[in-house]
Amino acid sequence: MLRSLGQRPVTGSDEDQRITELRTAVSRLRRELAAHPAEFPDRAIAEDELAALAAMATGGIPEIPRLRRSLLLIAGAIGSVSALSRGLSDVRQAVDLFSETPRT
Repeated sequence: MLRSLGQRPVTGSDEDQRITELRTAVSRLRRELAAHPAEFPDRAIAEDELAALAAMATGGIPEIPRLRRSLLLIAGAIGSVSALSRGLSDVRQAVDLFSETPRT
């Protein structure tokens, strides 16, 4: 994978890199969630909010408060599922790219 080599993917367009990062992180977490065998009470919430994030990533620059709300709902829904923690962290980092002052 390019990211592991420190390289950035080439998209061939002028698309905002933050959108690309968000779309990639959301897509990865959606796949991980779909492949996760265990059912848990808030799985549908996580799936719905990931779908909302994916839609926001295709519609231009998303609203920061809406991004953060979705992130909080996803984190609350799957935060205790350790197998999904890396994907959740990647989505959080992608959402943080949209803030004016990045979190540390």
